[in-house]
Amino acid sequence: MTNILLILFFLLLLLLFFYSRRNNKSAKKTTISPTYVPFLKEQEFNPDISTDNWDLHKLRLDKFKRSQYKGLTFFVSSENRIYYLSEEGDKVYC
Repeated sequence: MTNILLILFFLLLLLLFFYSRRNNKSAKKTTISPTYVPFLKEQEFNPDISTDNWDLHKLRLDKFKRSQYKGLTFFVSSENRIYYLSEEGDKVYC
């Protein structure tokens, strides 16, 4: 009788161990990764990354003569005037 109880006890422990391991694995699969946001230094050296930071936008215009601000790419002309291209391809000066 004692042997049967010991076997049942170990069987229950084994089942509990596998059940807890299975739950841990499924919990790891459902983790949500944060969206990628470029660091300020990366944005500073890449004018093709859109920014909402006006000071960074002006810095990139001075440095690269182009910068993407709020999804729109601005350029600096040879006369140092700032413009962007319309959907038709026309230069729109600011």
